[in-house]
Parts: sequence; C-alpha cells; structure tokens
Amino acid sequence: MSIHPEVAALLDRAHRIGADPRNTNYAGGNASAKGTATDPVTGADTELMWVKGSGGDLGTLTEPGLAVLRMDRLRALVEVYPGVEREDEMVAAFDYCLHGKGGAAPSIDTAMHGLVNAAHVDHLHPDSGIALACAADGEALTKECFGERVAWVPWRRPGFQLGLDIAAIKEANPQAVGVILGGHGITAWGDTAEECERNSLWIIRTAEAFLTERGAAEPFGDVIPGYQALGDDERRERAAALAPLVRGLASTDHHQVGHFNDDPAVLEFLSRAEHPRLAALGTSCPDHFLRTKVRPLVLDLPPTTPLDQVAERLRELHREYRDEYAAYYQRHATPDSPAMRGADPAIVLVPGVGMFSFGKNKQTARVAGEFYLNAVNVMRGAEAVSRYAPIEESEKFRIEYWTLEEAKLRRLPRPRPLATRVALVTGAGSGIGRATAQRLAAEGACVVVADLNGANAEAVAAELGGPDTAVAVTVDVTSEEQITEAFRAAALAFGGVDLVVNNAGISISKPLLETTVADWDLQHDIMARGSFLVSREAARVMIQQGLGGDIVYIASKNGVFAGPNNIAYGATKADQAHQVRLLAAELGEHGIRVNGINPDGVVRGSGIFAGGWGAKRAAVYGVEEAKLGEYYAQRTLLKREVLPEHVAAAVFALTGGNLTHTTGLHIPVDAGVAAAFLR
Repeated sequence: MSIHPEVAALLDRAHRIGADPRNTNYAGGNASAKGTATDPVTGADTELMWVKGSGGDLGTLTEPGLAVLRMDRLRALVEVYPGVEREDEMVAAFDYCLHGKGGAAPSIDTAMHGLVNAAHVDHLHPDSGIALACAADGEALTKECFGERVAWVPWRRPGFQLGLDIAAIKEANPQAVGVILGGHGITAWGDTAEECERNSLWIIRTAEAFLTERGAAEPFGDVIPGYQALGDDERRERAAALAPLVRGLASTDHHQVGHFNDDPAVLEFLSRAEHPRLAALGTSCPDHFLRTKVRPLVLDLPPTTPLDQVAERLRELHREYRDEYAAYYQRHATPDSPAMRGADPAIVLVPGVGMFSFGKNKQTARVAGEFYLNAVNVMRGAEAVSRYAPIEESEKFRIEYWTLEEAKLRRLPRPRPLATRVALVTGAGSGIGRATAQRLAAEGACVVVADLNGANAEAVAAELGGPDTAVAVTVDVTSEEQITEAFRAAALAFGGVDLVVNNAGISISKPLLETTVADWDLQHDIMARGSFLVSREAARVMIQQGLGGDIVYIASKNGVFAGPNNIAYGATKADQAHQVRLLAAELGEHGIRVNGINPDGVVRGSGIFAGGWGAKRAAVYGVEEAKLGEYYAQRTLLKREVLPEHVAAAVFALTGGNLTHTTGLHIPVDAGVAAAFLR
C-alpha cells in the first residue's frame, strides 16, 4: 500500500528539521499535515490529520509513529469543550476522533495542530526560540525581532486551551507565520509542507541572529577565579574518580545509569559568576525539566579541591537537595497529586569538570544531559538580551506531577531484570565472555566489553547496539594500569559498575614434568592474579557507589576435579574458586555478592579451545579434536554438550534478581560430572 503524499511530505520535513539540534531537542516537538483520503466504509473523501504521536523523535519519525484523526470530529470537540479547568478530559476524547486504528497514541499537542487553521503545522523547541520565550520581556523582544510576522502567546500549559489560544491568535494576525509560546517554544504553519518548514526555519534562524547581534558579549558574567576548566586528561580523570560517588547519590531512591558530558558550553557556564543564580532558577521548557528536574545539584567548590573534601561536600549538597525537593513537592501537591517519584537530582554540575546526568537507562541519562545543555543555551540567549525568567515553580510542578504525565509513565513497559545495572565482562571478545555480554545486554544491562583483543571487543560492543548499550575496552588483566583504566572508562560511559564477570583466561595443558615456570606464571598471572586485580578494582568502585553489586568468577570443574596433565590450569582454577569464598566473606558487609560458576567441556565457540587447548585435551583423551565436545557430553550424566550460552544463563541466574540472598556459591554448568560434585 503506497504512502499518502501528504504523509510522505510530512515525514521528509520532520526528518530534515529533526536532524539539526538547533531546531528542536531530542523527542521534542511535533509536526502535522492535513489532507484528504478515502473513507474505506463510505467511499467518500474524508479530511484527515496526521500528527506525530506521543513519544518518538522527529528526526527518526516513521508512519507508524503518526496519529491519524478525522478533522470533522476533531473540530467538533470545540462544541463540547468543558473549559480550561477540565481540559485534561479532552485527551481521552481524541480517541473518538481516530481514523481506523488511529496509528500512534495522540499527544497532548494534538489540539494545537488540529485547531490551528493551516494545512501544515510545526511545534518545535529550538534554543533560540525558547530563549525569547523565557526572557523577562519576551513579548516585546518578539515584536522587536520579528515585527508582525510572529505573534506572542502567553505561557499556558500544553493542552486543548493552548490550541484554542493559538488558533485565535492566528485568525487575528493573518500576516503571522507563527508564534512564540511563552516559557515553551515556537509554533509555525504553512499551506504546504515546504512553506511550513521554511517558516519554522526562518523563525529559528532569525531568533539566532537577533540574539547574536543584539546580545551582550558575556551574559554569564565574569570568570570566577579558579573555576576554569581543567585540562582534558585531568578533567576526565577527576570525572571518573567522582562518577561512582555521584551515581550512588543520584540512585538513593531509584537505581540510575549515568552519563558524563564535558561540552565546552557547560564548562564555560560553570566558570562564570552568574551560574549559581541561573542554575537555581531551573530549566523552563516542559521538555527540559521533565528530564532534568526543576533544577540541578551544583557543586560550589573549585575543581582543584581535594577529592575527599569534594566527596564530603557532595554528600552535604545531596542531603540539602533532597530536603529542598521534598519541600517543593509539599508546597504544591494536592490530595490527588501522584506520589513523589524521587528526590534525587537528575543533573549534577561540577565546575571545571563537567556535568553528570542520570536516567533509567543510558539513552535517558544521555538525553537528560543534552537537555540541560539546551537549557544552558537558553539561559545564555535570554541573559544576552534581557533576563532569564522561567515559568513559575508552581507551573513546573503542575507539569511534572500532571496526571496525564503519570498515566504516560504507567504505560511504559516493565523494565527488564538488569535495567540500570552496569556490567563489566573480561574476556568478552569471544566464547563464554561474548555469550555472557550478549545475555546481560539482552536482560537490560549496560555492558563494558573488555578483552585483550581490542578488535574483538569492538565487534561485540557493536553487536550489542553501540554506545547506549555497550562500550569496548582493550584490557590485559595482568596490568593494574589497564584494569584501572577499564573501570574509569566504565565510570565515564555509564557512571560506575554493578556487576563484574571474571572470565578472561588461557589454558596450558601439559604433564607436570613438561610444565615450565613460565607456563605456571602465565597461567596464574592471567587468571588468579588477573581475577584478583579486577575484583579489587570492582570492589573499590562498588563500595564508593554504595549500591552493592555482584562479582562472578567463571571458574571450572577443574578447580575441584583432578584431571591428568593439567597442573597449571587446575591449580589456578582452584585459586579462583577460593577467591570466591574469601571475597564473599569480606565484601558481604557492603552488599557485594561474590559467586562462581564451574563450567566443563565448553568447546564450541571457545577461544581457549580454538587456541590449542582443544587439540591437547583431545590428545589426552584419544579422540579427534572435532569430536571433543561430543566426547565431553558423553561422559556427563545428562549426555548434553555445554555451550557458552549455558554458562551465560548461569551468570544471569546469579545476578538477575531472584538469588538476592546467595553469596559464596559455586554453580556447576557441566551437564553433570559426578566426580566434580561439590561437597
């Protein structure tokens, strides 16, 4: 079935507009088109409107993301509108206007698009437009900037009444091509998709030029001595050191994933005298503060302050932030308001270092930071030509705790078991490690793919979905420095680490008299020493976060079963097995659980077996190497071959939320080897 020409034009326009962050923020704004289509029931022409549905992003909008409504019914809603005090009831009424199955769920802005008498309408949140919308004398500045071609609409919460307001202003100002919405954004229109897009971009670019040409040179004030940005390396090292602490604080009510951003615009803002005042005013545009909360937590120390002092001050500021947020809720909550969702900050600003942002997953955390960067740009523009004056706190509360917003949150799918968890898997470039990384990501975790082979690590990270799901690090687990750097990468990418899988290893299969000291040392350096080093660094991060955690050792049946010609490998696996017990005993007081898995005979997909171990074990047992997996399977009680994904399933079983009171355990994944039963 071919796409309607108006829909094709709408999608093309949305993609072009949404591709440029100067035009609108991620998932912000919407676009619509009206046109005629055949009613499949009557065969008559019917006027329809296609409009971006609730959620989604203009830049990647597809036809299924559009709501489709009948214009005759939508216009008829004006006659039954009960007034602004009951305008929320109109959202449910949109369902009775849908054409056929209706496509996506209509958004709160549907009335704006439907009631404005224009074939094509764009509603956008450009930084330049919001700067005028949030300036203290925004109405006068709008007239100065655009003359009669753009009208001013005083702040009103999105909804049916705002649609009526804009429609009335358009009728009263036939020369206008759009409006500035006080405290909110812009709306533009046109008779064709091309005209609408042209008008939208003209408003945005004209506002940009106005702010640049008319604005003050330093709207954020003078530089605060000692608050300038640190050098690149020092800045990121300090950010990595602070990230687990900050993430732990931001996860007091609900576990969060973190994101770090040191964009020059953020660093410049934090170096200037006016940043405390402006940050305290909070963000304004509803799209902003729904993701960033009404205001950020701002550290009030210079970037060279010793880390222990910074940590103590952040804890103090966090306690104050929580108290202030609870007071904000109490000031404005009514008996029918939704319960307070959490009092922790979504944005934490550290002068000289950058911005930490938090959310239920990496994308949400990253986008929250992008929105605060939008807010910084808005503040700069408003302060350059006037004074930044966001909407009243009471209005912010009305939107943050709007029953319609609460209903949207309740419609979200249930989070996956490992959502908000950050995992680091060593030896994740192949075999058991790769399968484990895949399973953890599938269950909702963010994954740091660590491997000696950087190309393999990069390939696995790409398979998992890229930087919002996984990042790759090249790590030799015998190197303290490389392990430390891997955990720094995890902190900068996701805020810290909650789940570590010690999987990296090699196997040297030789009789005792042929085993050299070099063989022994290499085997123990990689697995026994490497696991110790990884676990030590993991414990440091987890203790700093204060969120508990999991450390899982991929040990082996050979740690408890004495096979022939296997002294170096078997001994180091026994070392790993006892590390599990020792660390479980030591780290339990911090809520960190340490468990092990004892696989056996994992041949298919194994990097170890492909590296020569398989040939040597096949020779020991007198079988063809290609049939080694079958041989191992036949000597088990279940007569089943063990695959990497079976080991990965055991990792998930230990960490997925059902075994919350289990630590110090070893789980055999060997299809049943009686000689290796744990006693």
